[in-house]
Amino acid sequence: MESVIRDITLAEDGRKKIEWASNFMPVLNGIKREFERDRPFDGVKVAVSVHLEAKTAYLALVLKAGGARVSITGSNPLSTQDDVAAALASEGIHVYAWHNSTPEEYRQHIEYTLSCKPDIVIDDGGDLVHMLHTKREDLRVNVIGGCEETTTGVNRLRAMEEKGDLKIPMMAVNNAYCKHLFDNRYGTGQSVWDGIMRTTNLQVNGKTVVVAGYGWCGKGVAARAEGLGARVIVCEVDPIRALEAAMDGHSVMTMDEAAPMGDFFVTVTGCCGVINERHFPNMKDGAVLANAGHFNVEIDIEALERASVEKGLARPNIQSYTLGNGNKVFLLGEGRLVNLAAGDGHPIEIMDMSFGIQALAAKYVLDNRGRLSNRVYEIPPVIDRRVAFMKLKGMGIRLDSLSSEQFEYLHSWK
Repeated sequence: MESVIRDITLAEDGRKKIEWASNFMPVLNGIKREFERDRPFDGVKVAVSVHLEAKTAYLALVLKAGGARVSITGSNPLSTQDDVAAALASEGIHVYAWHNSTPEEYRQHIEYTLSCKPDIVIDDGGDLVHMLHTKREDLRVNVIGGCEETTTGVNRLRAMEEKGDLKIPMMAVNNAYCKHLFDNRYGTGQSVWDGIMRTTNLQVNGKTVVVAGYGWCGKGVAARAEGLGARVIVCEVDPIRALEAAMDGHSVMTMDEAAPMGDFFVTVTGCCGVINERHFPNMKDGAVLANAGHFNVEIDIEALERASVEKGLARPNIQSYTLGNGNKVFLLGEGRLVNLAAGDGHPIEIMDMSFGIQALAAKYVLDNRGRLSNRVYEIPPVIDRRVAFMKLKGMGIRLDSLSSEQFEYLHSWK
């Protein structure tokens, strides 16, 4: 099926974005050279659903360089960049996406992407896998396995596996060290505040920031807020993570306690209803709400609508809600991923590692065709270490190595 995009004439602008990103992605550049030489994906159909911007586009081109026939869509309606989609379409990639698609259009684009009957799926949040297990099980006929990019998607896969509903092998890319230690922490930390600051034009220093969730993403958001001069409050349900936040010097309390204190609220839990109808009436006048979790369910927008007596557009990507008590709260990017709905996403160098893991994990699935059962697999350490070495080499960093005596000492029990 031909590409379904907004405007092919935007391709040149998109190509410039992709070229800029590729200049700072030594891991993917190395993998691309290898793929061009070995052509491991010749004749293989790969369906991709990841935030469709320049860095993702370069991953798609790397897979194509390895011989893959790539079909791609975005994993969030607001993160797709139409010029990048056009650039990929002009390069022979099958693209089904446009910015600000309706929910129905978004689902249709997912279905179009899967209509190639893929051999491998690369997912971000689980929407490809969900459709392959519900509405279009018939399109699963050729699938030998896939890869999942983010925490939310891995959680969905684990739930499917536990219930015996997962029908294809899936690699938990999010769980790789070279993904979550860097992408989730440093990538989310920088890109969330990039999105908030460029959208609001407000200062962060001297403000109180409430971070809901203290996983790797939450740690990054909190650390960057502290570095910008904010006081940080963390809300958690996990006692170990809450203890870690306290030991890191942050205040820890319930969202009920934090609601009247926050100037900025950032949800990054992967759960629904984290900020809800109990909290909105207690918030300061001018409180800013942002979500950094994959789906737009962490801030209860329907409850916010019900609690409001007036709604308006305060600024591009900022919705204003006037509450019954006269206070206004501001929602960024429709409650979707603020770093992509209101910015360009994670830094290029960070996504170089994440997408390096994706590319090598896809090859691992292909190399192990027929040997993987229908469950969630961790990324093999050899892939993690290879990406780390490639990244260090690209940064001009060299490592010490163990002598034979040191190796023997570490591996001997005597």
